[in-house]
Amino acid sequence: MKRGLIAAIGVVALLAGASACGSDDDTSGSSAKKTGPDSYKGQTLTVWAMDGSTPPGWTKDLTAAFEKKTGAKLKFETQKWDGIQQKITTALSESTPPDVIEVGNTQTPAYAATGGLSDLSDLKKEIGGDWVEALNESSVFDGKQYAAPWYFANRVVIYNKKVWADAGIKDTPKTRDEFFKDLDAIKAKGKAEPIYLPGQNWYFFDGLTIGQGADLVKKEGDKYVSNLSDPKVTAAMELYKKYQGYSKAPKDKDEATPQQAEVFAKGNVGAFIGMGWEAGTAIAANKKIESDIGYFTIPGETADKPEGVFLGGSNFAVAAGSKKQDLAKEFLKLSLSDQFEGQLAKENGVIPNKESLNSNLTGNGAAEAAAPAAAAGGTTPLIPEWAAVENAPNPIKSYMTAVLNGKSPAEAAKAVESEINKRLSQKS
Repeated sequence: MKRGLIAAIGVVALLAGASACGSDDDTSGSSAKKTGPDSYKGQTLTVWAMDGSTPPGWTKDLTAAFEKKTGAKLKFETQKWDGIQQKITTALSESTPPDVIEVGNTQTPAYAATGGLSDLSDLKKEIGGDWVEALNESSVFDGKQYAAPWYFANRVVIYNKKVWADAGIKDTPKTRDEFFKDLDAIKAKGKAEPIYLPGQNWYFFDGLTIGQGADLVKKEGDKYVSNLSDPKVTAAMELYKKYQGYSKAPKDKDEATPQQAEVFAKGNVGAFIGMGWEAGTAIAANKKIESDIGYFTIPGETADKPEGVFLGGSNFAVAAGSKKQDLAKEFLKLSLSDQFEGQLAKENGVIPNKESLNSNLTGNGAAEAAAPAAAAGGTTPLIPEWAAVENAPNPIKSYMTAVLNGKSPAEAAKAVESEINKRLSQKS
């Protein structure tokens, strides 16, 4: 997962021949299960990981542990996010694919649907009993485990402590109503914009939809269609509209135009909804704001359950065409172990796949604020057909802007549903 916005962009072409033979340096019959040191001596396991995902300490320690346990070499090849979907698609169709691949969680079902990924159901039974269900959901397709949850992140409230103190607010809110009261207090003070929320921050909207127990699509017969007309989706949009009413941000722009963290950096905004790393963007724009920045979990209706959030993240998958299936699973057992999941969480400030490992986030304010919402989080629809919906111009964004400009949610939904349904009918 990139240190930026997580986009659910699916595979753009079907894989062909994904079950072809794997790397030709596997000359020792690695398909047979082996155990013990030197079981895989002479082999090299190739892992594709995305830029920023593998911090140096974690990588060094994991490599040493893997090579000591198996006798094989471990080779990480760092990939860039730009163009990665097509690159993975191509790699999985070749005779010598990388053995293990980091894939975006919302991209996983599309790769699985083409047959490019190995079934890891046996691994799930062995080591995945404590994986957070919401985090593992994207690794499952058609009832089978085609990947393993690796790490995640979600949005939090990033706020200006000075602005809140000036408005007489002494603590962070624990419920949605308390949050609105705090925004009212900042508004009444009249010195700062209570919250910066552009009209098309649609991943926040998706989180509100998840919080309402709804989805953006529904099944009709053998196909998926838009679910924007669902009363629960309407309720989520009404919540978004209430939040956006406290903001001066444009109703027809997203959080990147302009960069919301840079707006916040000017010091006259109470809060914004963003990824933890965006605080660094604000600090880069205005070093003086660093001491004023705080974080809290997006509050839900009740104090015991945070608001729904979109969970961006990455899974580990094994290429179906790799001849090193068992060696790849040895890598997964180590990399997903409590030791290395915990170490990754600590070094990169990301949410691990087990709640019991969240203690590794202590001291990282943004990560500590994000972790409580993970269990109640979700993603965009985990179907291969969803990929086309997010292509620009995104009809969900158009829907949001229309509602904010005065159309009823029903009218706004009707205006875009035919386009959504058209895109859902496309083959990936």
